[in-house]
Amino acid sequence: MEAIDKHPAELYKDHLRPFLYSKLEEFKILGYDDVELGSLWSYLIEKKWRKMQEPQIHALADSILSVKIGEYMNYATVESFKTSNWFESEEGSQVLEDLLK
Repeated sequence: MEAIDKHPAELYKDHLRPFLYSKLEEFKILGYDDVELGSLWSYLIEKKWRKMQEPQIHALADSILSVKIGEYMNYATVESFKTSNWFESEEGSQVLEDLLK
């Protein structure tokens, strides 16, 4: 079994929690109550910090605080489409069947 490489920022996750919770509170104030810590962290790792090699904690904190809700929501929308099995649902399979007729 292959070991999964961790992102270098994982070392600082505990130190960055106050910044993450601050950003989540900001999102709640803006009306986005359903954003979770894990999904915000995934966004940062997969998008914001994707190419980061040697992170510095101050740069990580700054990038957390600079996340815009629109950026995050675009990411979350794309991820939801990637993980949904729309064609496996009854409605989806009916639409597919109709298209292929």
